[in-house]
This record gives sequence, C-alpha cells and structure tokens, in this order.
Amino acid sequence: MPVLRNADHPASKGTDSLPARYGVAVLGAWAAESATYPFDLTKTRLQIQSEVAAAKHGYTLENHGMIKTALGIAKQEGISKLWSGLMPMFQRHAIYSGSRLIIYEHFRNAFKDTNGKVSLGAASMGGLVAGSLAQLIASPTDLVKVQMQAEGRRVLQGKPRRFANCRQAYTMLYAEAGILGFWRGAIPNVQRAALVNMGDLVAYDYSKQFLIREFGMADTALVHAAAAFAAGFVAAVMGTPADVLKTRLMNQPVGPDGRGTLYRGMIDCLKQSVKNEGIFSLYKGFLPLWMRLGPWALINWVAFENIMLAIGGHTF
Repeated sequence: MPVLRNADHPASKGTDSLPARYGVAVLGAWAAESATYPFDLTKTRLQIQSEVAAAKHGYTLENHGMIKTALGIAKQEGISKLWSGLMPMFQRHAIYSGSRLIIYEHFRNAFKDTNGKVSLGAASMGGLVAGSLAQLIASPTDLVKVQMQAEGRRVLQGKPRRFANCRQAYTMLYAEAGILGFWRGAIPNVQRAALVNMGDLVAYDYSKQFLIREFGMADTALVHAAAAFAAGFVAAVMGTPADVLKTRLMNQPVGPDGRGTLYRGMIDCLKQSVKNEGIFSLYKGFLPLWMRLGPWALINWVAFENIMLAIGGHTF
C-alpha cells in the first residue's frame, strides 16, 4: 500500500515545518547512534593503534581486527566503555544531522527541473555542501568524541587519565589550544563529512527514487531499508580515507603552541600513513565503519521516514 505523501496526508498541514524536520532528523540520528556507537569506537581504536609515531615510543600493536579489538575493550576496560564518547556524539547530531538534512533538501528543491527531478551532479553537489557546512559547525564535538574514545587506550598504556567526563574534556582542550583548537582536524573532518554525505544523502535519495520509479515499489519501509543499505556502503567507501586522517590528526598530542606534535597537517598525515603503512592504511577500520554506517543508515532513515509520517509530514 503506497505511503501518503505530503499534500495527500490528512494531518500534513503545520507538521512539516523546517523545525519539525530538523528535530526529527536529530531524533533519527540519536536512535542510530545509540545502537551502532560501539562500531565507531572500535573503528577509532583500529585507526590509531598502529601509528608509527606511537610505535617509536615503544607502543606495540595489541589488536589485529574488529572483533578482537571490541572484545579487548570490553574485557580490559568494561563493556560500558564501548559507548565512551557517546555524549559528544549526541551533541554533534543535535547540530550536524538536522543541518545536513535541511541544507540538502533546500539545495535539492532549488535545482529540481520541471518534472520534479534533480540531476545526479546537482544532488551530489548538494550532499557535499550539506555535509561540509554541517560538519564545520559541529567539528568541536567530534574532537571531544575522539579524545574520549582514545582515553581508555592511554590509561592501559600506563598514562595518567586526563579527564573523567565530557565537560572536563572540553575544558582540557580549551586550556591546551584555546577556542580555535576545537577545530583541530577540521579540514579532513569536513572532507570526510562531505564525502560521507555525498554517499549517504545522495545514494539514499537516488536509490529510493530508483526503486520507486523503475520497479513500481511503494514508498514503504522495504524501500527505505534497501536504499539505506546502499547509502551505508557508498558512504563507507567514500569516507574511510578522510576518516582515518581525521582521527589521527584529532588524536595526536598537542604541544605548548597548541599545535599537533606528530603531524604538520592533513597532507603530512597522509604522506606518513602511506609511506610507513602502505596505501591500504587509509582503509583501516573500513569493516567496522561500514558495519556501523550500514545499520546507522538503516535505523536513521527508517526512523526519520516513519516519524515524519506519524506526525503527518512528508518523507525524504
């Protein structure tokens, strides 16, 4: 049975406003984040565990894969640590997820042709712009999340604990490098978000419309799930290299001048990673990232679509 669309829904008036869509996008992201966050933590640990800079200080590779890493965290640090850094991620999505959806939809609507269609090029540009702007605003929360995710490994290495909660992490980072220090790693972070959103938003949008148009499928949960699966895979393929660089830049120690001590910047991080670990180092953590983005996209989009329908709004 086809889903009632915006103008056809008897309760659509007044429930499809910009604030409503923004809020529902945040709720969908929070639901997805809560369920898949351990994959993100595991991905971060995989990306930083074999950094050559750390090895120079006597650090040895203790894990070799996603499952072993996750089990090691649960055993050595406690199962609750698999959700370490979740609070700044909630803060991030309160900014990021609502913004990216609103920006993309406005971009898409502006470039629709007379038949209501948008070219793949225009949609891709919309995904890039939406992801870039939303992530630039939300980048400080990502920095805190990465620091909290890496803190458990520091403690296991015998280093002193730097903070105990999210608020203390913000305070420490501000003391180290000031307000601008919160945007450390912002360039690869923005690049990652641009690529991920070009994969997630555009792949979901186009996959959904393709299934409806070419196969005559109704705008139901089955279509939402299939499109979300495609979106998660494309997002992981496009976003993993930038995600690796972003994680390493954000995780590096900071000197007295507020600058990172391991890498001079994104290009230097890229060169060191490829030179010392090979080109495939840029895809470290791909499996947990994909295993996270796939279910994340599924939960996020199905939640968004169904909540919008429940309040009388139109789907994506």
